[in-house]
Amino acid sequence: MGYPTAEFERKSARDTQNMAEHKHGEMNIDVQEKTFDGFIKWVTYVAIACIVLLLFIAAVNG
Repeated sequence: MGYPTAEFERKSARDTQNMAEHKHGEMNIDVQEKTFDGFIKWVTYVAIACIVLLLFIAAVNG
């Protein structure tokens, strides 16, 4: 691989100057929150299903 070249350093400096200023808390995160909520709901359902399955197996194997 190697170390960054001087040309890369100059390009990076130029790109940084053209970037918009980041303002904390202004990004719209509705899609991320909806995805995370769906993920948590799915994990909860799977965990409950696994527990029920284990209880069923324990009862049948008794």
